[in-house]
Amino acid sequence: MLNVSAAAVPYMSERRAGAIINIGAGVAQKGLARMGAYIASKSAVQRITESMSAELRESNINVNCLLPGAMDTPENRDAMPGNEQLIDLDGIAHVIRFLISDDARVIKGACINLA
Repeated sequence: MLNVSAAAVPYMSERRAGAIINIGAGVAQKGLARMGAYIASKSAVQRITESMSAELRESNINVNCLLPGAMDTPENRDAMPGNEQLIDLDGIAHVIRFLISDDARVIKGACINLA
């Protein structure tokens, strides 16, 4: 996340326009047993999103974060058979498409829970 942002931000700053959508995890909203490192890293994504948003706002670069639950992938379907709450990837793509549009220009530094 940091490497991609570091590569892209100079170009966005030069254009004075852009959007960054980071991907965290809904499970990182609280601590859980045997998930400390994962939750800590995903929580860091949220705080970095908020900091980047504050830092890049004046360059007209919008930074937000999505917090999906378990996504509907073949691996997750195999690992969690019968789980009817897997997040539809097309739905996530639609949210990303909205967040990079001008319609979302007032949403800054948000961490959006997707369930």
